[in-house]
Amino acid sequence: MWETIQRAEESMTEKNTGKHKHMTQDDRLEIQQCLNHGMTFKAIARRIGKDQTTVSKEVKKHVLVSERAVRQSDKYGSPLPPSVCPALMKPPFVCNPCKRRRACREYDRRVYCGKTAHRRYEELLVEARSGIPLSKEAFYENDRMISEGIKRGQHLYHIIRSNPLTASKSTIYRHLHKGYLSVAAIDFPRVVKFRPRKARTAPYVPKAVRVGRSYCDFLAHIEENAIMSWVEMDTLIGRPGGKAIVTLHFTLCNFMAAILVENKTAAEVADKLTRLKEKFAESRVGFGELFSLVLTDNGGEFSNVSAVENSLHGDRESRLFFCDPCMPSQKPRVEKNHTLFRDIVPKGESFDAFSQDTVDLIFSHINSVKRKHLNGKSPLEIFSFTFGEAIASLLGITGIADNDVLQSPKLLA
Repeated sequence: MWETIQRAEESMTEKNTGKHKHMTQDDRLEIQQCLNHGMTFKAIARRIGKDQTTVSKEVKKHVLVSERAVRQSDKYGSPLPPSVCPALMKPPFVCNPCKRRRACREYDRRVYCGKTAHRRYEELLVEARSGIPLSKEAFYENDRMISEGIKRGQHLYHIIRSNPLTASKSTIYRHLHKGYLSVAAIDFPRVVKFRPRKARTAPYVPKAVRVGRSYCDFLAHIEENAIMSWVEMDTLIGRPGGKAIVTLHFTLCNFMAAILVENKTAAEVADKLTRLKEKFAESRVGFGELFSLVLTDNGGEFSNVSAVENSLHGDRESRLFFCDPCMPSQKPRVEKNHTLFRDIVPKGESFDAFSQDTVDLIFSHINSVKRKHLNGKSPLEIFSFTFGEAIASLLGITGIADNDVLQSPKLLA
């Protein structure tokens, strides 16, 4: 008995860990059998490894209705709408678990059939992927309506909304650029003004650099060395191609410093980090003691690993790790703290007029904001208590009086 239960649990685990997004025919047949035995949507979902809402939508979508032979009429002979069985007003909304469904003549039968549901699903899938083909007659009719509208100076959207066209806006533009239509691009009001978009590929960290520095390596490193805090590094973008801001977020206390860079390149970021290390060395402070572990994303500006990990003498004093591609959730603290910066500098505004003093002023106000999870203390207070006010000053952060803290664009006005 125990072995049977174990095998059933292993089977359910395998289904739950599957990566299939679409239901298979076996899943639908399983739903049918479970409905016949009176199981709930929640139990069925647990059995096939889906959400109970998914199972409910599947059953409602593919219900087969069998009308009863006898229809009632009113006194004038008009047919009355069929009455609905009270049992169908609640889950599972079908007659599968009802023992009287074959002998029932009072209500229309509503059943779920797994094979029929899967056949409908496949037909819909093929139809959705193949699209609606245009016949020769339909194409020439579309061309006539479009040409007449364009000659009157009408815009394409107006033509589409005013005529029964059987093609979308993008399809018409595609036919235009391929030369299928009797009108040319010069006849359209603004098509010749449109320039093709330039594909811009953002630079990224090469795979060879990320070997031994992946997010999995980072998790293994902090577990092996029992590390509880680190520095998360990211970039804030203003005008594309203009100045940017590299943020350094200390997870211990939500303290965030920032470095203004002239452009988002690896050479510029490496130069600014080297200057920061020189500033630390002049004050006889070890950069590696404060930045012993750094986690960042795959932006190309961080591809110069030695600029982060090595000291001014070439010895490694820090460890740099990279998040997985397109996974900002792996460094959530710095991403969350960026919202405080956007309270002062809304997204889309340029940083070209900023100086390092401007950036230090912004982040001094951000670090002086009281935080609930710090028991009413500000990040600057916790950081200064842990590392000292001199270190905060080296990073350009100074204290702002509680009543003078300003978290709005008025700070820069």
